[in-house]
Amino acid sequence: MRPLSDFPGEARRAIRGVFCDIDDTLTTQGRLTAAAYSALDRLQQAGLLVVPVTGRPAGWCDHIARMWPVAAVVGENGAFYFRYDAAKRTMQRRFADDDATRAANRARLAAIGAEIVKSVPGAAIATDQHYRETDLAIDYCEDVARLPAEAVDRIVAIMESRGLTAKVSSIHVNGWFGAYDKLAMARLLMREAFGGDLDAAREAYVFVGDSPNDAPMFAHFPHAVGVANIRDFEGRLAHEPAYVTRERGGSGFHEVAQCLLAPRQTESLMK
Repeated sequence: MRPLSDFPGEARRAIRGVFCDIDDTLTTQGRLTAAAYSALDRLQQAGLLVVPVTGRPAGWCDHIARMWPVAAVVGENGAFYFRYDAAKRTMQRRFADDDATRAANRARLAAIGAEIVKSVPGAAIATDQHYRETDLAIDYCEDVARLPAEAVDRIVAIMESRGLTAKVSSIHVNGWFGAYDKLAMARLLMREAFGGDLDAAREAYVFVGDSPNDAPMFAHFPHAVGVANIRDFEGRLAHEPAYVTRERGGSGFHEVAQCLLAPRQTESLMK
């Protein structure tokens, strides 16, 4: 991972959009800072497409799509995208699975969650589970004392043995039935909502993240960036981002925004 300062100026000027994780990427110690939120707004005001891509639940994502300065949001690790049309006052909700499949899976996920809590001391069902449509979130450090890596690995192993796809974020282990991920839904969003091809244009977008469940995005985008706390997962990442910031969490995201906006501000002053 190279320092963010190595991101070439010409490539920065060509960026058309920013995808970003939320927890410990936009947030700092669980809080969305003014600087990070302002960075989102400044990126949008500069004409860049801004899309959070998160493991957080549908209930949260409805709010984010409506209230934040973003074009859309991908949630529950790629289970859906939500896009709010302010002019029409309508929310577009696009899920990977249909209503019947999601309803059938919820009971199975609840049983697996109970098994994990019983089998892994200290683990808990995430407090945002009530607002989820498609996945199971097991808390290993958000509202519980941080569990050791061996316990996190045990949670993953139980999920996978029960047929779930399991991914580790900076706060939860998420499990779901199906093969979708953050990248697959981001591709679908771009094609259906914005008429774009995220494979053909991958050099025109930045992804900013911080943990192992961001690996598909890190692998796909040549200009992917990890905020400094990505180093907490060194040795546990299937793919690393090209660049890393100096600062952690929301301060690191603010650093990325500054990096992308600086060439545009210079050009504006020269006109």
